[in-house]
Amino acid sequence: MTLSSQDAREHARRRKELMRRIGNDAVAIIPSAFEVVRARDTHYRFRQNSDFQYLTGFPEPESIAVLVPGRKGGEFVLFVRRRDKEREIWDGRRAGPEGAVERYGADEAYNIDELEDELPKLLAGRETVHYTLGEYAELDAEIAGIMRHLREVSRRGATAPTTLVALETTLHEMRLIKSKAEIALMKKAADVSARAHVRAMKATRPGRYEWQVMAEIHSEFEVEDMQPGYGSIVGGGDNACILHYTENNMLLRDGDLLLIDAGGEYRGYTADITRTFPVNGKFNAAQQAVYEVVLEANKQTIKTLKAGTSAGKPHDVATRILTEGLVELGLLKGDVKTLIAEGRQRQFYMHGTGHWLGMDVHDVGRYRLGGKYRPFEPGMIMTVEPGLYIAPGTEGVDEKYWGIGIRVEDDVLVTENGPEVLTTGVPKEIKDIEALMAKAA
Repeated sequence: MTLSSQDAREHARRRKELMRRIGNDAVAIIPSAFEVVRARDTHYRFRQNSDFQYLTGFPEPESIAVLVPGRKGGEFVLFVRRRDKEREIWDGRRAGPEGAVERYGADEAYNIDELEDELPKLLAGRETVHYTLGEYAELDAEIAGIMRHLREVSRRGATAPTTLVALETTLHEMRLIKSKAEIALMKKAADVSARAHVRAMKATRPGRYEWQVMAEIHSEFEVEDMQPGYGSIVGGGDNACILHYTENNMLLRDGDLLLIDAGGEYRGYTADITRTFPVNGKFNAAQQAVYEVVLEANKQTIKTLKAGTSAGKPHDVATRILTEGLVELGLLKGDVKTLIAEGRQRQFYMHGTGHWLGMDVHDVGRYRLGGKYRPFEPGMIMTVEPGLYIAPGTEGVDEKYWGIGIRVEDDVLVTENGPEVLTTGVPKEIKDIEALMAKAA
């Protein structure tokens, strides 16, 4: 694999911006992901660390990037796996130090086993090290040891790092605002994921199993060289009331709803879509009543994702609309404001209304600055996912509502001109869902 010229420029731009932010008296250390054992001597499919991918585009495990702003010998240094003919026969090609320079834009590259000798040279003369502690214990200890040694040497007059700063403080704020290139990738992920949900709706009918519908979704991802961005949720009937249901192994029954929360990942960027629809293609009266409340909350909340608006407003709006609906349905009794103040709606709506979306499904970036919700800015992408979940046997609730779990989730880009929904390719209006499923029957 080789980075395209466009991708190479994008990664270089990000590195340059990070180095500008940390300053010439600092150094940043970013480790890759490592392979994870699945069972005995087999591994899970490798997925690169998001921070490392964001800055380098280098696809291999057991690697470390070091950014040294203003360094004459080159600011971008990579430590990578050593070339090994035998291992490459078994496990695949490796770039090695030479490939890291030629194909991935490193100014210098070394074998990873040279880190102990070379890293102290890169840290010497710097005051601050930007690094995320707690992910890799061995590397944590090695960096701490190098800093301690350099401080001891500095007594003879050399400058040594005295401060360790969490890298994510700076880097994750960068990742929160998506570039044009990132937005294009996320639109692709959203488009394919929407097609996967449409395919699932068309394939759903009583007598099929949840895993069979999940297979339709994952197949759509695979033909576009994508993979699931997270564990897909395909919950029929009562299972929809389990927020992170992933067994996906139950029979789909006539008269039940099916909740699908699934998104595909494209070149490191993931979509996140939820739709809820009837297994037999037709909402009954109780299902429709609850669905209309959730859908209204979804649509009205999307309107709040405007530049300058508080990031806390979507949840406030969704909570109010859902609580009003719960009162109208007779599931709650009392004044809406009082019910919200007492948290009574949490029996039926117990999660947040949205989260940042990007390279990670629950993407990085702070929601609050200085103790207050931050304002939305163009380039932010957030999910909008209100829901209502009425568990079987809920006391004081009419049995016709038992087992109804509904969530409607879209991915929304904040722009200068207002919110842009990226996931319009999959229907959410009742009439459109029923028409699609009737046509497929």
